[in-house]
Amino acid sequence: MTHTAHPLRTLFAATGSTLLATAAFAFLPAPAHADTNVALPGGQITETLGDGTTVTVRLTGESAVISPSLGSTPLHRNAWVSASAGAEVSQPPRSMSIRPGYVVGCQVNIAGGGVNAGAGASQRAGSDTPDLSTSTGGNLTLGPGQAKKYYLLDVEAPDAFGNESHRPFNRVKSPTGSVTWKNSTISLAGCAGYAQARAFVQVDVETSTAKEIVTLWGHPFGLG
Repeated sequence: MTHTAHPLRTLFAATGSTLLATAAFAFLPAPAHADTNVALPGGQITETLGDGTTVTVRLTGESAVISPSLGSTPLHRNAWVSASAGAEVSQPPRSMSIRPGYVVGCQVNIAGGGVNAGAGASQRAGSDTPDLSTSTGGNLTLGPGQAKKYYLLDVEAPDAFGNESHRPFNRVKSPTGSVTWKNSTISLAGCAGYAQARAFVQVDVETSTAKEIVTLWGHPFGLG
């Protein structure tokens, strides 16, 4: 099955349980000022479901390139983010989906209580994220005190009736799966103050007797 995605000129290629996302920037103009490269530590958590199944979620190879605004105004920020998200369960699941994304905030604390979890923390179903508006794609407009969650993936595939459908996750039926993204764009407009972002990986796991959501949060990083 071929998956295609449209936002951010991002290309997806799926092989087995691994999804690779590479953003194409061949036609973007080069920034006028030097970029800042940020190496991020990623993270790992392991949770045990009600039936004893263990779920391990990892965020590896995480980095960000912070660029001055292409518009050369203090209200615009740009970053290119890369990482790999992986999930592993101790027994073959009935279904599993991996849903990576980022939370971006303008003059708001997203390092802990501001978004309901510290780096590397996990939440169970029903409490994995705060009340934040959600979108697909990293083109965001935020004012002071606002934060928004967005998903990286917009995977296009036919539904059960053959109609076009879109989903923000990679679905796998094997015990392991991963999603990798390279140079995916965060473009923030409207924020006159300090801005931050942080990655998250939401894994939905269903076995024959349990169904839960486990979320791993990455470390916050500044957008300027």
